[in-house]
Amino acid sequence: MTASPAVIPFDLLPPNERPYFDRFGNGLVVVLPPRQPDPSGWGAGGPPHGGAWIHVGEDGKARAFIGKVEVGQGTRTALSLLVAEELRLPLSSVELTMGDTDLCPWDMGTFGSRSMPDAGEHLRLTGAATRTFLTELAAVRLSAAPTEVELAEGTAKARDSGRSVRYGELVKGLRRVELVPSDAKPNPPSKWTRAGRPAQDVGAREVVTGNRRYTSDLHIPGMLHGKVLFPPSCGAKLRSVDLSRAQALPGVTAIHEGDLVAVAAPDLRMAFAALKALRAEWEATPQPSEKEIVEYLRHHPVEGEDFWDMVHHETGDVGAAFGSAPVSLRETYTTAYIAHAPMETRAVLASWEDGRLTVWLGTQTPFRAREAVSDALELSPSNVRIIVPPTGSGFGGKHTSDLAVAAARLAKAAGHPVRVVFSREEEFTQAYFRPMAVVDIRSAAEQDGTLTAWEFHVLNAGASAARLPYRVANQKIDNQPSDSPLSQASYRALAATANNFARESHLDEVAARVGADPVEYRLRHLADDRLATVLRTVAERAGWSPRPAPAASGSGRGIAVGLEKEGRVATFAEVRVPEDRHLEVVRIVTGFECGAIVHPTNLRSQVEGGTVMAMGGALFEAIHFENGRILNPSFSRYRVPRFRDIPPIEVILLDRPDLPSQGGGETPLIAVAPAIANAIYDATGKRLRSLPLTPDGTVP
Repeated sequence: MTASPAVIPFDLLPPNERPYFDRFGNGLVVVLPPRQPDPSGWGAGGPPHGGAWIHVGEDGKARAFIGKVEVGQGTRTALSLLVAEELRLPLSSVELTMGDTDLCPWDMGTFGSRSMPDAGEHLRLTGAATRTFLTELAAVRLSAAPTEVELAEGTAKARDSGRSVRYGELVKGLRRVELVPSDAKPNPPSKWTRAGRPAQDVGAREVVTGNRRYTSDLHIPGMLHGKVLFPPSCGAKLRSVDLSRAQALPGVTAIHEGDLVAVAAPDLRMAFAALKALRAEWEATPQPSEKEIVEYLRHHPVEGEDFWDMVHHETGDVGAAFGSAPVSLRETYTTAYIAHAPMETRAVLASWEDGRLTVWLGTQTPFRAREAVSDALELSPSNVRIIVPPTGSGFGGKHTSDLAVAAARLAKAAGHPVRVVFSREEEFTQAYFRPMAVVDIRSAAEQDGTLTAWEFHVLNAGASAARLPYRVANQKIDNQPSDSPLSQASYRALAATANNFARESHLDEVAARVGADPVEYRLRHLADDRLATVLRTVAERAGWSPRPAPAASGSGRGIAVGLEKEGRVATFAEVRVPEDRHLEVVRIVTGFECGAIVHPTNLRSQVEGGTVMAMGGALFEAIHFENGRILNPSFSRYRVPRFRDIPPIEVILLDRPDLPSQGGGETPLIAVAPAIANAIYDATGKRLRSLPLTPDGTVP
């Protein structure tokens, strides 16, 4: 592993001026130029984003390049399948490079379940155009009309003559660059023969044998180990620091540049010793603690933060509807701050060579990291390369670039490559969290149960999934950001988990108030036919029988639905609450529809994994804090699901080849918590409105 030669990154050059063939040899290159940002949306004024390119080489392989990254969600295989599908190649003949800022088109980042709808569509278009150009080349070589040429398994064949030629022979000696034409037509999902079918994940053998090299496994000769000095509590400011004791240790480099104080040493033990040798004075400011956080968020609103997607939606006359309604209900629902808790903590390796910096970084935003590093070190972006090795999960938690900047500065000061890896405690205390949510809901209904008014006010979490998938004539929906005392940002499914928990719990409460069966009540009001289909499918598979009131027998079942990121989900949960009140989740059934399914094996795994993760937030997970200090910064004190917690999980995938493919990494999480909460209510008659529902494993 060596640093990159001094070249201009591909995304900083026009498509026809890029050194494709110097890097990858002769062949055919087809480029989908990046789209310009929408002036009215996110990215306005910034660089173009998206795009893809494919190189078909003399070895017959297709090398595809995309700006998205793989952090454990399985998209590498799904995206490779789409290339294999369009080019009529076996999966083993496709090599996909993701998120390498020297080679791949600029991309804003891997989040929001956008890999399939964005990168997937870009690769399909590029692959379709590449197929057309290969067909034209073959028609000339085989003296046949393009319509008489068939492509299969890396070979072009003329139907009439039976003559054939391999792709590698077609492009031998060629140095041809083409742009994707506007009329490129990918193969429709209804005709897929490779995509849409089970396939072994690319690199699966390396995973199960332990040979996959993650960012935290990387090593360069002469590499030092770095550690960063962090404040002892949230909001604490550095007043002074003395580096002398650390600098006196053998082989140690210590730096203080702006807000960064860090050390590098020949081994990790010495790095920790150098960190401990620093003498720092901090100025702390009082911070709210966990017990007072709800009122704190209510009384500390923040205006105009675009990141949180400010929303105000109002239809009808909400006040009049509440004034005349025979049935009304008002409740508050909360969700805790929770940690991303990835298996691999944040990790980075930085190396300088001839004035150019290469950074291997486990990140979801490599191009944003390049910008942050180049700005911080006053470098041209062309002198910074970000490479994203296999990364042990992200869940929305690996967006920031501070650690890359720290490693780069340490490497420059020390004159050696430097690797920095968060300890588990640092991952819990120095990373950001999923925002806490406070959701106030007021609803009104006719005597027959018809919903007539809905008022939904969410504090701090964000607006994802705040809008109703149900028909209600009078609505008022607001999202209000708050001044959070803890660092908070993206988390898998964003605010949709909190908002869906509140809405689907409240809808069950209304159904119980009017004596309606929870499934029938949802179907009566659902405005989305696709979501209704998923709900019916899950209810049938779960063996749902109508029940207008909770059984309160110690055994219960609950159901919830959700619509987010253009995916539709319904989750059924069955629970048991014996006399000792220890909760047992007996069974979960989830139905998921996200358009055309590209990689069913992986999608099923994503839904199962998302369900397990969602169970953690539903039942146990919560960051505990007092006056700016995190009180449970370890897996021994921060409860995540364990094998004994996981019930049988049945996943029903509803394939829709008539619809575009959407992402599957987030939406399957959002109906799990309300389904379990509704099941607990059915089993006990007790309504729980705060996540986690059972922090100590028992129902209150």
